Amino acid sequence: MTSEIMRRIIDAIESDAGSRPSAVEFEVTYQVRVGIDRIKFAIRHSEQFAKPCDAMREAGMQLLDALQRLEALDRRFQARSRIAPPHQNGNLREARAEAHKECQ
Repeated sequence: MTSEIMRRIIDAIESDAGSRPSAVEFEVTYQVRVGIDRIKFAIRHSEQFAKPCDAMREAGMQLLDALQRLEALDRRFQARSRIAPPHQNGNLREARAEAHKECQ
């Protein structure tokens, strides 16, 4: 997935931050976590069994970049899923500000 598509998905999610995540968002987040686990496995496996060379270092850097992007997306989702709808907590602005602090 290109970074432009990822940016559009993130922007769409954040623009609707006042509501609870949809079932599709929970499914996507589940798949993100599966991807995180698989990338971590690939990194460990390549460090353990691959011969060190420039190509493997580059592949490792690409995997780490992908891992960091997915983990950031997962953290944003976690923060968003903790925000209760306005009718439950009465102060959505404070909840959003608190979730924003957690993401940084």
